[in-house]
Amino acid sequence: MQIKILDDKKALGQAAAEHAAKSLRAALRENGAARIVAATGASQFEFLDSLTSAADIDWSRVELFHLDEYVGLPATHPASFRKYILERIILRTGIGLKTGITQYHLLDGEGDPQEIAKRVGSELISRPIDIAFVGIGENGHLAFNDPPADFASEEPYLVVQLDEACRRQQVNEGWFSQLADVPMRAISMSIRQILRAKEIIAVVPEARKALAVQACLEEEIGPMAPASALRNHKNTALYLDRDSAALLKASKRSVSQGSVAR
Repeated sequence: MQIKILDDKKALGQAAAEHAAKSLRAALRENGAARIVAATGASQFEFLDSLTSAADIDWSRVELFHLDEYVGLPATHPASFRKYILERIILRTGIGLKTGITQYHLLDGEGDPQEIAKRVGSELISRPIDIAFVGIGENGHLAFNDPPADFASEEPYLVVQLDEACRRQQVNEGWFSQLADVPMRAISMSIRQILRAKEIIAVVPEARKALAVQACLEEEIGPMAPASALRNHKNTALYLDRDSAALLKASKRSVSQGSVAR
């Protein structure tokens, strides 16, 4: 894993977007198309703003999946990840339909979750994913794989139970007015499926993520620190700001501020 620490979340978002744009252009140049997975949530705002504004990316040749979605939540709800993806990526870039092929695959949280997981999952695994953009939750979750996460499943998407820490984060970020409003279940890309991406770019700003970042990088790799699984991927770049990196050992913080190896 390569680590980059920036001064603040705006600088983090810009640097991660420059990296992502470079990787997208390379995939498009080498393969003629690119397949990506996108994360959602407040931590991704600056990154996606910069990425969708980047020049010289032919989004008409990009195919998009997303990491997760709440079960039972309508697409019109402010917290819907379908709504988020539509507004913050699809409508900004013009991803849509090309020669009759759907270029984005949204998880319908109002449908049968097992059927949706199976159907979108079959599309997901039909060809390799070039780049996965991910975040890390306050409880260390990766996608909606809360601790203790399933590190063994080979299924591309799982229907999972959300723990209280995860659900409280959603309230604190302003997506829901109270804990009781946050769904108890979600459809989530599995840990093993995330790690199948050729490249992973993790965008993790803010002090509230510092404990999770510390666990990801300094504790044992395992289900109680789900994002620690990223250390098992040879081509992962983790972008932090000074606040989210604050609890890391001084030696790691010092080394991490060099350029990300490409």
